[in-house]
Amino acid sequence: MTTRHPLPVGLIGAGRMGSFHAETLAHRLPGVRLAAVADPAPGAARRLGDRLGCATAHTEIGELLADPGVEAVVIATPARTHADLVEAAARAGKAVYCEKPMAVSLAEADRAITAAADAGVLLQVGFNRRYDTGFRAAHDKIVAGDIGTPQLLRSLTRDPKLADPAPIPPWTIFLETLIHDFDTLRFLNPGAEPVEVFAMADALLRPDFKDRGLLDTAVVTIRFDNGALATAEANFQAVYGYDVRGEVFGSASMLTMGDIRRSHLTAYGPDGIAADCVTYDQDLFRDAYVAELADFTDRVRSGGTPPVTGEDARAALSIALAAIRSVTTGGPVRVDE
Repeated sequence: MTTRHPLPVGLIGAGRMGSFHAETLAHRLPGVRLAAVADPAPGAARRLGDRLGCATAHTEIGELLADPGVEAVVIATPARTHADLVEAAARAGKAVYCEKPMAVSLAEADRAITAAADAGVLLQVGFNRRYDTGFRAAHDKIVAGDIGTPQLLRSLTRDPKLADPAPIPPWTIFLETLIHDFDTLRFLNPGAEPVEVFAMADALLRPDFKDRGLLDTAVVTIRFDNGALATAEANFQAVYGYDVRGEVFGSASMLTMGDIRRSHLTAYGPDGIAADCVTYDQDLFRDAYVAELADFTDRVRSGGTPPVTGEDARAALSIALAAIRSVTTGGPVRVDE
């Protein structure tokens, strides 16, 4: 692959997250050009391309992958299409950035990783919390030994609103929401791997959808091979906003990450204390989303191993699948690779 300047990147998936990534590629990264957009929904790619000044739009994803003018792709389609698209993009010789999860089964993950390795192309996965300044700083302190030995860890994701639950696939809370937390816990316990998982989940927000496979609330406990114990939790409706936090308790000190407040302004009035809260992931993690694509495109040009690899995505998926087995069996399970 010959890398040109500006780097021509194609976007696959013109939905909510894809649109944000397209804006980043078009306007926020010097030395990068949004070269093409593809989405199978009629008109979706053209509308996004027109808005961002990108003339090339496809409804056939294969046309984008066959374009020699595209050197790298960003995949932001529905989760269950990711692995096949990673394989197809790798076979086409494109460097790949894939939104999480990279796959929903270990067999899919292995195929995606193998395809990228066989093609010799870069594969990076979108676990954006690794690029958040607070989570990154915590990781660096842990690596430096500032907190001693990690003993207790916690990561949580609480989405601001559960809209229509009908289109939500079964096990989404593990495969698409908590997958972030599973990666975060590995990131905050560097060098350690999970060995045992116990999970509980229920449909507490919409119990009328439980028989259709909806689980909207979950708690997962994880034992790591270095002895550390971790908790991950998720809920699809925090009425106060989008809540993402982390905590690591070590033998020497403790670190906490995450702040739901929109700013450091706090109002004190007759009704008590109030602060405006973030209600959207693209507000809370805006800089992290931009930083991960900046890192991806820089590495496409310069080479090197990305900080979030296909193997990292597979490891987080292993925890998610173990959690699903635990809910199914009602007891703790080993994390089987």
